[in-house]
Amino acid sequence: MKKWMGILAAVALLAGCVAPPTGGGDGVAGSQVDSESRQRARAFTDLAAAYFSRAQYKVALDELRKAITADNQFGPAYNIYGLIYMELAEDKLAEENFRRAIALDRNDSESRNNFGWFLCERGRYDEGLAQFSTAIHNPLYARPEQAMSNAGLCAEKKGDLALAEANLIKSLKLQPDSANTILKMAGLYFRQNRLSETQRYLGRHAELAPPTAESLWLGVRLERKLGDRAQEAAYGLQLRKRFPDSNEARQLLSGQYE
Repeated sequence: MKKWMGILAAVALLAGCVAPPTGGGDGVAGSQVDSESRQRARAFTDLAAAYFSRAQYKVALDELRKAITADNQFGPAYNIYGLIYMELAEDKLAEENFRRAIALDRNDSESRNNFGWFLCERGRYDEGLAQFSTAIHNPLYARPEQAMSNAGLCAEKKGDLALAEANLIKSLKLQPDSANTILKMAGLYFRQNRLSETQRYLGRHAELAPPTAESLWLGVRLERKLGDRAQEAAYGLQLRKRFPDSNEARQLLSGQYE
């Protein structure tokens, strides 16, 4: 989950995105005066989002049941349901709940963003890209750069590297200091063997954020291609020390550079 961006726009914690759950998407529903039942539903959903961010899924589900009991038309609750079931690999339930959130508010771009990533993770790239596109073109969406970045990653998974680059560039124009998106751009350029651009973006990431297993592993492979064995070893040492249990460290130790 934490390798993609946007979930935390809904749950107040995730790679690059920090914002509280919104009250009813980006459309008219969110602007209506809340009833007492809607306020209770929102409070329970906020609690569920907080528990979800700590991987306390059972407690989060309990809070969502209370939210739906209070107001079964509160779309953001179904969005969080979708995220939880996505993490639990309950794909049918995840999709049902994302679709329910969107049906309740067609302008709920947060739900579309999350549903889009769910679809991309399941190899349904065109469907996912369609959800991102709808979210991006909603003029009321406060965080279109998140959907643009996710659309870039989805396009890369699909193998459309030109579309991936275009979406990541658009995202960076709106949020130029997004360390996560910058790292994804570096990874995309590395995949295209554009090594000088990879090096520039990786350096920019280092200026903005502490190293991650992903950034250090990219550094190892970049310097290996550039032929700088000393810098390659330095990246590798940091990776082994900082993230010894990561998949990237295991790839390093097994020599799986490609």
